[in-house]
Amino acid sequence: MTPSPIPKVLSTFLRHNVKALLIGGQACILYGAAEFSRDIDMAVLISSENFEDIRKALKELEAERIFYPDLSEDVMQRGHACHFRCQRKDVKGLRIDIIGVMRGVADFPELWERRQEIELPGTGKIAMIGLYDLVKAKKTQRDKDWPMIRRLVEADIYNAPDAPPEDRICFWFAECRTPELLTMLAASYPEIATRMSADRPLLHAALQGNQDELRRFLREEEDREREADRQYWKPLRDELEVWRQGKQ
Repeated sequence: MTPSPIPKVLSTFLRHNVKALLIGGQACILYGAAEFSRDIDMAVLISSENFEDIRKALKELEAERIFYPDLSEDVMQRGHACHFRCQRKDVKGLRIDIIGVMRGVADFPELWERRQEIELPGTGKIAMIGLYDLVKAKKTQRDKDWPMIRRLVEADIYNAPDAPPEDRICFWFAECRTPELLTMLAASYPEIATRMSADRPLLHAALQGNQDELRRFLREEEDREREADRQYWKPLRDELEVWRQGKQ
């Protein structure tokens, strides 16, 4: 079996001291919610020094831009992503997506403070986005992201200790998308569920054990997030189109 090129790319970014967080499908895999992905998605610190290190890593990987726009601090600060395809023989074909600002999550310095680190054999210590922030970042208009949110939270619930801390329970009530688990959690922690229902009203249905209503409210909640994501990306896509036309 051909070894995955992903560790080689990650170790290259580590060697060049790029300040980045692993996000996307690879982060989901490491959190135990398996997702097949041949790409690497990274959130990066927007700074001149870090961008110099990013360019050095991309050069070593012989990575070529595959979509517009070009990599720059201004482009990243505006919320655009930059996309590359590795051409070096041992990592050829691997795609790298880099972003600096994401909808619905904190700025990079705050994400960095909440990062999780994992030691990968043969690669080193990889920094990845915290679980709570990963779930928020997955609230997009893409169909594939919503089942992944569900699996990420389910995995965290099933892997929790017998007496989980309150902040972890609050995370479940804020983000769980499984009606059966929400009603079980509400029955186990009714005081926390009641308190958090002020921010997430569908928890009232969980407290009542009404799973039909829960499903309806969860669908409406998802629809709102999908629409918010579409509205977020529309001006960015329009801007990209203007830039493309200017390049022609």
